Amino acid sequence: MAQVRVSMAVYPGTFDPFTPGHRDLVARARVMFDRIIVLLAVNADKQPTAGATARAVQVRDAMPAAWDNVEVDTWTGLTTAYCLRRSATVIVRGVRTAADLGYEYQLAAMNEQLGIQTIWLPTRPHLAAISSTAARAHRSAQSARRSHNAESEAQLP
Repeated sequence: MAQVRVSMAVYPGTFDPFTPGHRDLVARARVMFDRIIVLLAVNADKQPTAGATARAVQVRDAMPAAWDNVEVDTWTGLTTAYCLRRSATVIVRGVRTAADLGYEYQLAAMNEQLGIQTIWLPTRPHLAAISSTAARAHRSAQSARRSHNAESEAQLP
């Protein structure tokens, strides 16, 4: 009897916030693998604007219900340890620019030494400028603008 191989990949990140580029990568990866886990990595070096649970809810809400092969999870620790625990064979990483490749290559080499392959998916050109940092800055500017407008209206006679 032939053995059925189920492929599972993990797409890790802080997702603060989850951007259209992140969603696009999940959409593309979910057709390449039987199962994709969007893994909210809890990184002590980063100070996200929301907790892991709130970000996980945001990510789940961004996924169409029809994407039944996509799971969202959180993890503190090495992504490769999570992959080994869940029997995932691949880590999916997005690459926005050529400058990302040096860092991503180092991660991929480390992952491979730990027994997990890495694949890179290039970000689509129209989404490459939308980083989480840019999205947070935009959200912060909108919030400040709303606050300023509310204060200005309150001062009107």
